[in-house]
Amino acid sequence: MAVLSTGSAVILLSQSAFAETVNLRFSWKLKGEYAFFYLGQKSSIYRDAGIDVNLGEGAGAQSALAAVVQGREDLAVVPGIFALTAIQKGMPVKIVALYQPAAPVVLLSHQASPVVKPADLEGKSIASSVGETSTAYLDVFCSRNRIDCSKINKINMDSQVRISQFMQGKVDVVGVYRTSDLPLLREKAGSNFAVLDLPEFGLAVPGLAVVARVDAVEKNASILRRFFVATGKAIEMARSEPDAATAALKTVWPAGPSDAIVREQVEATSRSIPATAGKPLGWIDDATISDALRLIGKVEQVDAPRPPSTFFTNELLTR
Repeated sequence: MAVLSTGSAVILLSQSAFAETVNLRFSWKLKGEYAFFYLGQKSSIYRDAGIDVNLGEGAGAQSALAAVVQGREDLAVVPGIFALTAIQKGMPVKIVALYQPAAPVVLLSHQASPVVKPADLEGKSIASSVGETSTAYLDVFCSRNRIDCSKINKINMDSQVRISQFMQGKVDVVGVYRTSDLPLLREKAGSNFAVLDLPEFGLAVPGLAVVARVDAVEKNASILRRFFVATGKAIEMARSEPDAATAALKTVWPAGPSDAIVREQVEATSRSIPATAGKPLGWIDDATISDALRLIGKVEQVDAPRPPSTFFTNELLTR
């Protein structure tokens, strides 16, 4: 394995006689949202681009970003809003692809007391935990939709029990991801829930993003460009062949949910990734980043705001 070193930065991109290697770390455990990466790996997509991709489960966005900063991984897949906050605090990384400009976060409620529009939240209780997207920006959501947040009972609890408390009827509302949690909960409950789509009502929080070290954007541009072109092909293949994407993920996740649930997660993920005419998948719009930074500034103390160009680049998405 060839290791490239520049000063104190060690870049883990390696090269064999046949392919270069890209090491990518997820921020969390396996889920259908990651299936297109495995489809690219299991099919010939990455291989045809001359790339071997090592994909690894994660244990949180912070540890995934740290692995990139420390040179143990080339790329990390993390929530975009988390990456923006980390960069604002000085972490030397950039978002190099943003597949979900608006994270597919929804509020679930039981059909007996449905919450399907913002005003329905008044008088209801909602599960909340530190760093949880659906409630971290609840005040902003209320303001944008002209509802009284003081009439919503936000109940703080450990993130591990939010959903169980909702399922037991101890809170009225809980925030989940449409792409991963919702299919599982529908199967578990054996029925549908009432759903309020947060992006539909003005809360667009950047979701699935890929992050690289700042210095790697230039030093490793050639292989990373090929990686993102191949990943775009994998996403398109997952759109048209969800069963193939499901099968690819299940080869490394045999103990995961049923094929039907994973397929539903795959399809929901495909719908959450917009295609912009004339732009490659993952293209980052300056307005999306600027809006997200303003959102962060409304709930956190931000010293000396950085310009949007500090946070992202589209350099690796262009040939």
